[in-house]
Amino acid sequence: MVPMDKKWWTLIAVSTGTFMLLLDVTIVNVALPVVQAGLGGSLGDLQWVVDAYALSLSALLLTTGSLADLFGRRLLFTIGLVIFSAGSLLCGLAQSPLMLILSRAGQGIGGAMMFSTSLALIASNFQGRERGTAFGVWGAVTGVAVAVGPILGGALTSGISWRAIFLVNVPIGVGAVFVTLTQVDESKQDHAHRPDWVGVTLFTSGLIGIVYGLIRASETTWGNWGVLVSLAAGLVLLAGFLVAEAVVTDPMFDLKLFRIPTFVGGSAAAFCMNASLFSVLLYLVLYLQDVRGYSALGTGLRLLVLSGGTLLTSTIAGRLSSHVPVRYLIGPGLALVGIGLLLMAGLHPTTDWTHLIPGFIVGGAGAGLVNPPLASTAVGVVEPRDSGMASGINATFRQIGIATSIAALGTIFTAAVNHQLNTLAHRPGMAGRLPAIVADVKAGNVGAAIGTTPHRYQGAMLHAAGTGFANGINDLLIVTAVIAFVGAAASLALIRPKDFVGAQAPAPERPAGQAVPAPAES
Repeated sequence: MVPMDKKWWTLIAVSTGTFMLLLDVTIVNVALPVVQAGLGGSLGDLQWVVDAYALSLSALLLTTGSLADLFGRRLLFTIGLVIFSAGSLLCGLAQSPLMLILSRAGQGIGGAMMFSTSLALIASNFQGRERGTAFGVWGAVTGVAVAVGPILGGALTSGISWRAIFLVNVPIGVGAVFVTLTQVDESKQDHAHRPDWVGVTLFTSGLIGIVYGLIRASETTWGNWGVLVSLAAGLVLLAGFLVAEAVVTDPMFDLKLFRIPTFVGGSAAAFCMNASLFSVLLYLVLYLQDVRGYSALGTGLRLLVLSGGTLLTSTIAGRLSSHVPVRYLIGPGLALVGIGLLLMAGLHPTTDWTHLIPGFIVGGAGAGLVNPPLASTAVGVVEPRDSGMASGINATFRQIGIATSIAALGTIFTAAVNHQLNTLAHRPGMAGRLPAIVADVKAGNVGAAIGTTPHRYQGAMLHAAGTGFANGINDLLIVTAVIAFVGAAASLALIRPKDFVGAQAPAPERPAGQAVPAPAES
């Protein structure tokens, strides 16, 4: 038997790592209600389980790309695999919401290292037609990971335990580390720049402040001092980040890129894509499991309608993107996402899940039209030497969309649930019990809420809880539809063929955080 060339082992290692980190974006969604019940977390804890991963991934994509150029891509990819696998192990062993959240942040750190080096490793090992084949395989792996996440997560959660969705990464990660160390050659970039530590510190701290303030607002009130201080500090730090990027020699974000209308349009589309459909999925999963009573597996099977449509149209869009101006794929795609979200609205406590099918089909089809051309738009308007930063910024905007939207949507959802349950406050003996009832309902622990409610009011409480939950989801669907329509308008108005430079290299020289489909578990 002829030994397999090292370059194909490189493709296997990179594709395996990418599959794991993208799978963990979607696989977690359907397990969250079960995780919540097992660890006793609140709605805010669930938001942090998603956002801890997205924040660490978005904050470190560009920095880890710089480190990989400096110290070696294989080295950083291997370290990323180890950290991601260790984070997965700790997630699977988590005994509290805090431990799970911190472990998810660890996964995100490892994921950033893997993300920012994966395409560079492929580019350095393949040339000519084989490079196109390798990128095609990698792209197919990303699509499959996104598509199978919900059903695999549901199967593992229902068949074994929610812990299995994390622990399954450990043996896969160990195998990928072995292949990387024994079969993958090292590569670096000549004259690599030092990481922008000032930029990454200000950027990360500012994002954490904003997201913490938004999540805390959903648990308290907008007038809470902790909320106000956190949001103000986050805004000040982000303003400081912009100032720093304008003056440092080698910025993490080259602000000059935002003078290019198409780059701005692509960044807006990336943010709006993840801030709309992919963010609201968390709350749809809560509705399907906590209100409609479906299992994790049942929820995953139903979400196949959405992910299957995305996989189908993304294949079509990938072929069309070389023949059709990308704004006529991205803009209409986001518009379809908005229409799909509006089609899902109108939920009631007794609404059958089939009400969601038209919206799943239309929204999924729209997402599939957006993802392939969006991944190439950012790098298409810059010279090849800047393509790594451009693609990294685009991917960062995706993750920021996830993190901030999930946190903001939580405040809207909480307000709707609170409003409906507060209609019971005038009933004798209920006023003092309502805070505990509201907390239990938001946490999906309706059984505990029933136990707190006097017997004669239990029917009214269940009706109010179901109505509040459905009304909250409806509000989120409308808000996220507006976000998608804004992204569609920005794409059509700003993405211009004349901004694209000539033929681009098949892959970025330093693809720091290459933009790929990144649905919400997040």
